[in-house]
Amino acid sequence: MNFRRGRGSDVPEINLIPLIDVLLVIIIFLMLTTTYAKFSGLEISLPTADVNKQTEQPNEINVALTAAGQVLVNKIPLATASVPAISDALRRAAGDTREPVIVINADARANYQSVVDIMQAAQTAGYPRISFATQSPH
Repeated sequence: MNFRRGRGSDVPEINLIPLIDVLLVIIIFLMLTTTYAKFSGLEISLPTADVNKQTEQPNEINVALTAAGQVLVNKIPLATASVPAISDALRRAAGDTREPVIVINADARANYQSVVDIMQAAQTAGYPRISFATQSPH
């Protein structure tokens, strides 16, 4: 006995409103439980210089620092990289010059403490004028 013979079959409907409600709840849950990482360090952009290279002045003392930590004062390597040794080498390199400019040429991979040691040695030697060499962007 088929009582539904004259009636057409009903097409099932999908109600979208409960689906949207569930998706909104999931989005809100994900927004509340997600942790956003914020770095607490400082972002430092190292300076580059676009000026032409100036000619060397006679009162400059070039101090080079390699990535391995070796210190060279006017292209003469030092036996140790201690503050007193660097200070003595700076005094010898200055000679009779009253206020030389200390130009630090440090490798990008050099230890930061070594650069601070060079600055401290210049201060110990009585030379307050310090400059850092930069390279122009390519």
